[in-house]
Amino acid sequence: MDFFKKKRKKHYPDFWLEYEAKFNKKVDYTISEIRFVVFDTETTGFDYDTDRILSIGALSMKNNSIPINDSFEVFLYQHFYHAKNIEIHGILQEERQERITELEALIKFLEYIEDSVLVAHHAGFDRNMINYALNRHGMPNLKNKFLDTSVLYKRTLIKSPLLHVKPQYSLDELAEKFDISKKDRHTALGDAYITAIAFIKIVQRLKAKKNFSAKKLLK
Repeated sequence: MDFFKKKRKKHYPDFWLEYEAKFNKKVDYTISEIRFVVFDTETTGFDYDTDRILSIGALSMKNNSIPINDSFEVFLYQHFYHAKNIEIHGILQEERQERITELEALIKFLEYIEDSVLVAHHAGFDRNMINYALNRHGMPNLKNKFLDTSVLYKRTLIKSPLLHVKPQYSLDELAEKFDISKKDRHTALGDAYITAIAFIKIVQRLKAKKNFSAKKLLK
């Protein structure tokens, strides 16, 4: 046995190496210079092992601005659908949107997000769905920083014995609290847009608090 043999580094495809290389530069914590990507996934269900992504919608934000020509939306081909979830997100197997494979969707998504800070509502679910998909194709987990608008919203609430703070807040609740239209609710891109507007309003409230900083926001 050769004890001096170096362990070979796992070889990843070019698309992953290009994505990974984006994180080599120093992070700029000037909040107006941070590119946020707000995203949402629509899925066949909530089991990370057996359920799959049906669509991913995302849009970019920088300095409270959402460029209308910089959005992302893909629909994935899947072999099975749950009728109870179709009632919610409305993505039918026979719909005519162009569909791509899971791997193609992941490649496009990584190209779009680069090293941006990712924002989602109940971000743990969307992050895990993407990570499980990446792992199925032999890739590691996402490297981006994540922010969860449900968690951030609770930071804006005044701590008081008289105020009942819920463990979590739904996207519908945030839309109502911030008077955001729910016209395209339960589509990936529509939910990403609602989340983005809520995120802007949440950050505005957080900025009004003492000692606000981008570093604290990203903790």
